[in-house]
Amino acid sequence: MPAGFAILPTPVPTGPRSLPMTSGLLRSTGVVGSMTLVSRVLGFVRDVLQAALFGAGAAMDAFFIAFRIPNLFRRLFAEGAFSQAFVPVLSETRRTQSAEEVRDLVGVVSGTLGGVLLVLTAACVIGAPLLIGLFAPGFSDTPEKFGQAVEMLRWTFPYLMFVSLVALAGGVLNAHGRFAAPAFTPVWLNVCLIAAALWYAPNVVSLAIAVFIAGVIQLLFLLPSLARIGMLARPRWGWSDPRVRRIMLLMLPIMFGSSVGQLSLLVDSIIASFLPRDGSVSWLWFADRLMEFPLGTFSIAIATVILPALSRQADAAGAEGFSRTIDWAIRMVLLIGVPAAIGLFVLSGPLVATLFFHGQFTAEDVRMTGWALQAYALGFLGFSLVKVLVPGYFARQDARTPVRCGVIALCCGMAMSISFALVLLEMGFVAPHVGIALATGLGAWINALLLLRGLLRQRVYRPAPGWSRFAVRVGLANAAMCAWLFWQRGTMADWIGAGAAERAMDLAVLILPAIALYFAVLLLLGWRPRELSGA
Repeated sequence: MPAGFAILPTPVPTGPRSLPMTSGLLRSTGVVGSMTLVSRVLGFVRDVLQAALFGAGAAMDAFFIAFRIPNLFRRLFAEGAFSQAFVPVLSETRRTQSAEEVRDLVGVVSGTLGGVLLVLTAACVIGAPLLIGLFAPGFSDTPEKFGQAVEMLRWTFPYLMFVSLVALAGGVLNAHGRFAAPAFTPVWLNVCLIAAALWYAPNVVSLAIAVFIAGVIQLLFLLPSLARIGMLARPRWGWSDPRVRRIMLLMLPIMFGSSVGQLSLLVDSIIASFLPRDGSVSWLWFADRLMEFPLGTFSIAIATVILPALSRQADAAGAEGFSRTIDWAIRMVLLIGVPAAIGLFVLSGPLVATLFFHGQFTAEDVRMTGWALQAYALGFLGFSLVKVLVPGYFARQDARTPVRCGVIALCCGMAMSISFALVLLEMGFVAPHVGIALATGLGAWINALLLLRGLLRQRVYRPAPGWSRFAVRVGLANAAMCAWLFWQRGTMADWIGAGAAERAMDLAVLILPAIALYFAVLLLLGWRPRELSGA
């Protein structure tokens, strides 16, 4: 057997807080990834139905803005800042105090978080017109679209309150090694949206109501899991509690640093709302949904799994394990993320046509969404690397560095988005929204490279041996896969002219051999699957 590198060197014990075996991280990643895959597949079903039943016009533009606002705050506040601040404090409490103290922490945090979010939700429901004016200022020129967006935002915004409490419950479960239930929870959102689309089309408001119902179901779904580990604590208000204050102080900078990607996508929607063609917001939305499939299934799964491990390794005794965990996560992202990015770029048109070219979603919508997907694909690895690099800072309670990196990246991205869109409009290009997507991807790369440089400069991450060999193997395997896809993909006219079943079959014939070829070349070059677990 050819000698090969190990994605992680054989673990060396570093004391009671050493890195868990990387096979355990891989197994946990598999659990989270598989549960997330179920959600993502249902998400695709949801998106296909929405495209077919509602199209990509003004009404769906209004819904996507109304959904994106609480969704942004969800990732910014609940799954971003709150989780990244809460999990390290929870992990420390578990290490140093009794189970009763941990349960008390959960109770005081849930009560305080719930109280704050109740007030915030009430204010935002009342002030929905102001929020739509802020996040989609271009809608003000179309009163009907503006009114629809306001009505739907009043249904969708309470989702933030429910899903934030879901994030708290998920953080507690993850810290106790329970990953499956939190990873499965998003399935209920897709189930509710699918049901609303099937039963109430073409009433777009039904989708907004479904978002509200999904939030309630998601929270109720996790309560039995908390009870089974003895962490279903009685919520109580505790704004002055020092543990709550500590989490809040950590959250403020994290709120920005961990969610630059989502802020960038929101900026995309704001700029797109000014573009002259109805559908610009929807084209970006559907392209982003396709990009989110591999990002959410794998990259976010890795980030979810490594945060508790990094939090345990954040002191001097766990420094070696901390570095190995980061190295393992980066290599895993590249191993899967590079072929995913190539596939999204090369097969952008076939993917969009196969999934969305039905009913009200036209051939022009396919073309516009496909171009946006190609632009997003160029930044896919940047988005993925940010997901696994940011926990390396927050696990050490260093929020300043990722905030600084995020500010730079967001400012660069905004400047490029406006510039690219204006240039393309001036040139008369029919798809100026593509410039917005391209700028967002470039901004993600800027953020990722700054974060990586910071970890290297702080000497908390030292690349493990074997990177050159790893890069050659992955590079050659991706070159072979890319050549196959270009050779076999055909023309867009072929895909548009084919029936739905034929498109699905042709796409499977493209993708499955491409995956097999990629891993076959890796194996021929000496890579072995056991290297994923450091064996």
